[in-house]
Amino acid sequence: MKQLPYLLIATRFILAPVILLLAYFKGTEAGSLILGLMYFGLLTDIFDGIIARKVGVSSEKLRRLDSQTDLIFWLSLGFASYFLNPELIKNEWRGILLIFIMEALCYVISIWKFGKETCTHAFVSKMWGLSLLIAFTYLIGFQQTGWAFYLTVALGFVSHIDVILIVLLLPKWQYDVPSSYHAWKIRNGKERKKTVFFN
Repeated sequence: MKQLPYLLIATRFILAPVILLLAYFKGTEAGSLILGLMYFGLLTDIFDGIIARKVGVSSEKLRRLDSQTDLIFWLSLGFASYFLNPELIKNEWRGILLIFIMEALCYVISIWKFGKETCTHAFVSKMWGLSLLIAFTYLIGFQQTGWAFYLTVALGFVSHIDVILIVLLLPKWQYDVPSSYHAWKIRNGKERKKTVFFN
């Protein structure tokens, strides 16, 4: 059981190139399979943290590995969406660019302050992950953007602002910080209660 979280993370990492290859070589005929892999990948993301905390192996190394694998996994779905619907993605370049800029800012600010990338697994970021799931379902499954895409961009902006505030407020680097409010409490010397199902 103690190795299972690492196996789940590795599975998600392997899914990324598989998704890219399917999109590039098979195109829209692989759409349903790509969606299935995306939902399976999300399940591995949900359970790797829960299991790690349950069996007592949640650590900085594991959580950082989880965060970077998440980035690779969702980027693979973004590029897969481009391979399947290039014009649709090009039409929404402003929203996509905004998210890329915000993501880069999080990394730059965290590395500048702590010498490490962000690894907050914040609550709003988790909500953003769910909105990404919906947006990619629309993009890959129905070849449309609409409200799902704009919700993802809005939530992505808010979640990245929250992460930046967490980084700026924390007196030292930490992983699994639920929100900027919790970071403010930590800054003021207050302990926060951890849970198995969240962080």
